[in-house]
Amino acid sequence: MPTTPATSGSARPAAVINAQIRGLVEGGGLGSDEYLQLLVEWEAAVRSEGLRGDVTKAA
Repeated sequence: MPTTPATSGSARPAAVINAQIRGLVEGGGLGSDEYLQLLVEWEAAVRSEGLRGDVTKAA
């Protein structure tokens, strides 16, 4: 059963999640279930870290 990130934010920093996303994209994992779950986790981390203005840089 897939896990869902906590609604109150991510336990990992957005930069760490972003690095994992980049690795998946470089490895051809774009669109995979893992990629989509990481996007949701990354969004939560960005919100909790107050990085809204830096979204373009992080993605």
